[in-house]
Amino acid sequence: MIRITSFANKSIAVFGLGKTGISSSRALLDAKANVLAWDDSVEARSHAKSEGLKLTDLYQVKWNNIDTILLSPGIPDQFPKPHPLVERAKRSGCEIICDIELLARETLKPRIIGITGTNGKSTTTALIGHIFSQSNKKYQIGGNFGIPALDLETLDQSGTYILELSSYQLERVPSLLLDLAILMNISPDHLDRHNGMEGYIKAKTNILNSLKPNSKAIIGMDDGFCRAICLEHMVKMGGDNIIPVSIKNRVPGGVYVDDGLLFDDIENNAKVVLDLRDVTILRGTHNWQNIAFAYAASKMWGISEQDTLAAIKSFSGLEHRQNFVRKLGSIEFINDSKATNIEAAARALEANSKILWIAGGRLKENNIDALLPFLGEVLHVYLIGEAAVALSNLLDGIVPTTICNNMDDAVNLAYIAALEKKSATVLLSPACSSFDQYKNFEERGDAFCSIVKKLEDR
Repeated sequence: MIRITSFANKSIAVFGLGKTGISSSRALLDAKANVLAWDDSVEARSHAKSEGLKLTDLYQVKWNNIDTILLSPGIPDQFPKPHPLVERAKRSGCEIICDIELLARETLKPRIIGITGTNGKSTTTALIGHIFSQSNKKYQIGGNFGIPALDLETLDQSGTYILELSSYQLERVPSLLLDLAILMNISPDHLDRHNGMEGYIKAKTNILNSLKPNSKAIIGMDDGFCRAICLEHMVKMGGDNIIPVSIKNRVPGGVYVDDGLLFDDIENNAKVVLDLRDVTILRGTHNWQNIAFAYAASKMWGISEQDTLAAIKSFSGLEHRQNFVRKLGSIEFINDSKATNIEAAARALEANSKILWIAGGRLKENNIDALLPFLGEVLHVYLIGEAAVALSNLLDGIVPTTICNNMDDAVNLAYIAALEKKSATVLLSPACSSFDQYKNFEERGDAFCSIVKKLEDR
């Protein structure tokens, strides 16, 4: 647990008692803060009580006695409209922060790497952590991914925190100072929470505003939004402080992929360092992008090329991100439940062939242009959830679709079709959030895997 010192004897409201909220409450209580913990969900409150937390109904408190409100990532403070409790907190002059801000205010500060992007940030964060692990570096990894920030071990200046940062978190970290910032890519996501694309881009770009003076940033060049940000910050920060990354084009002074080969040109002496086609666990061009960012970060940290490449080759991947579930005959089953937007699903389609695609949930956008180049390998789409009808209409005339009642029906229908094809890939890559039918993408992916594992070979 991170030792919090700056909130001793202060009153702080913790609103939202999921994993992050419970972690923050415990750390603050350990710091002798006056913690007022609450959640609108009866289930969440019950769980918090079972974890030993004392609850305070924030609808009944006097807000002028509270210094700060710590919000869980899912609670809006601006758009589409502020939560009523957040409005009360604002009227009383409370500062609004997240758990990352508590970590940022502590004094025994190790170096910090911050990673954000619409897609791929969790895999990249985990891969950087794996490289550190294999190189015997002192580190802790967490944040928006994995372990909540305040459940990490306290490190001194010799260690490194490797933090995945969401757009929500980046809006609430005024004290954060990064030694290395990674901005991977930007595509439409969470637009309702950020009042459109401009607000979303601004939130993501905050990671660059959190850099220490003369520190470096690694920025993707493969989408228009990031490319513009990269070029702007090359002027603002100096070209030597920006490491561009691309899997589409050669980028001088950066790391790039050309014909499946990873090139290191950071020192303006381009050389091939890895044949990415040999990295079978991290397949697909989206994973090539993840590898390129992790390689660049490791080089900035002085980790040897030999150690970095060995760690990349030994990395086993993450759950729910194009994970191989099982193979029945010549039929493969792939769980990509983490693909919660159109762009992420497009990357999964690009990486596979002869696809029987299971998609659907709660749709975030109505534009499927990113999918179109890869639909040629899709044999049939099995649609679930709220978005089933909308996606069926969007895909009409392009690929055949079937609207299914639930995941069980989708998997079984896809399996029957796969048996007829004799060779196929049954791919769960929803292109939607899970919140219509499941608590989160993990629960959705687990449901898929459970059904697949019960299938009988025929």
